[in-house]
Amino acid sequence: MIDYERFHTIVRTAGEMALALWPGHGHAPAVWEKTPGSPVCDADIAVDAFLKRELGALLPSAGWLSEETVDHPDRLERGLCWLVDPVDGTRDFVRGRTGWAVSVALVSEGRPLIGALSAPARGEYWAAIAGQGATRNDRSLQASTRTVLAGSRVPTDALPKPDADLVIVDKPNSIALRIAMVGADEADLLATLRWGFEWDIAAATLIAREAGAATSDAFGKPLAYNKRDPRDFGLLVSAPAIHAAAVERLADRAAKLA
Repeated sequence: MIDYERFHTIVRTAGEMALALWPGHGHAPAVWEKTPGSPVCDADIAVDAFLKRELGALLPSAGWLSEETVDHPDRLERGLCWLVDPVDGTRDFVRGRTGWAVSVALVSEGRPLIGALSAPARGEYWAAIAGQGATRNDRSLQASTRTVLAGSRVPTDALPKPDADLVIVDKPNSIALRIAMVGADEADLLATLRWGFEWDIAAATLIAREAGAATSDAFGKPLAYNKRDPRDFGLLVSAPAIHAAAVERLADRAAKLA
């Protein structure tokens, strides 16, 4: 059993910690690169340490997998595991933009049980429990019900020529927030064709799925979490009726890039 109230207090507090360090509030964070093109800042590290301590105390039996913590294989031996991105959307964060969120999910046997996104710069708190629906700011979510791929809203900066029949909508840097947009019926399709990590998407895909969206990797296969290699190639989150068409459209591109 988990104390859900305590869980949400921890995630909200983590969001407020990040907000207090956000340049949008006048803070100038220390920023460096873990690898070329992969920025990290002092807020990532502070929030990660806070979440590891507090979530560890909340559920000591659970393993831990986070973007900012060295991976330890003992997580594979545990039935439960926390998947955490302390600041998803670091590029927006360090530029003082609002498109970032703290992302936390608890997974069991490869599937998310609970998930939350705290996006305080946007005044948003997203949450879901498996089998119990999803909310934003305590209001129930209903995912996009679009039935035709052409004209679908996609959160992106630009579209390749084969996808010119789609419609660009606002794109936060946080992949988690872009996924959640499908669950909130603010987008119809989110698609990536690259290798991505579980901690980026675990909470948000639960939120989207509980709101009624379809989720898969780029090939249409189900997503699984807390794997030895915590990555998947690509991601598709969409209105259920257009999911198969999106998989078909991207199949050749995905096969060439995987």
